[in-house]
Amino acid sequence: MKRVLCYGDSNTWGYDPDTGARFPPEVRWSGVLAARLGSGYSVIEEGLNGRTTRWDDPIEQGRNGFTFLRPCIDSQMPLDLIVVMLGTNDLKRRFHLTASDIAESASALAEEARRLATTRDGARAEVLLVAPPPLTRLTDLDQMFAGARETSRQLAHYFGVMARRRGLPWFDAGSVIACSDLDGIHFDADAHRTLGGALADEVRRLIG
Repeated sequence: MKRVLCYGDSNTWGYDPDTGARFPPEVRWSGVLAARLGSGYSVIEEGLNGRTTRWDDPIEQGRNGFTFLRPCIDSQMPLDLIVVMLGTNDLKRRFHLTASDIAESASALAEEARRLATTRDGARAEVLLVAPPPLTRLTDLDQMFAGARETSRQLAHYFGVMARRRGLPWFDAGSVIACSDLDGIHFDADAHRTLGGALADEVRRLIG
């Protein structure tokens, strides 16, 4: 059985922009991915609200994605593929990062994941870097993400640049989904369904 780790933030955790609760497992994109891939795969969810690529948040503690990466991988190995979708929380105004900075950080994390993770037979695991979709109409989070909409529109370009530089496969989530207009940041159920299906095709291409 092939093992796939999904490493992300609240959109991997399954935050519902309508209720603030968590979508059921079968609605979350990782759950859709598992269903589409079928019985030959085990899909492991590792989503955390507020997780950054590598930054210590002065308000929300324990959200540094780079710091948690090694213990997460060590606890879940062997792994055949890791899907990394981070960068949205790096857009918060308190970090003052450019799209290039965020893509550099996300791709460095993905490269580290590739270095750390191995399959059952000792080969290096594959890593798929996913660029999060641009933010849409911000509501209650407009101050936290002040100025972030324009930066978010540049993420896919720079994720592609950094992924090619590091020899990483990558996927632009914004090519198939958009964030919900309910809060401008999170995915609705339809977006989860679409993204899970699209990523299932990518996973099969890489390790199928």
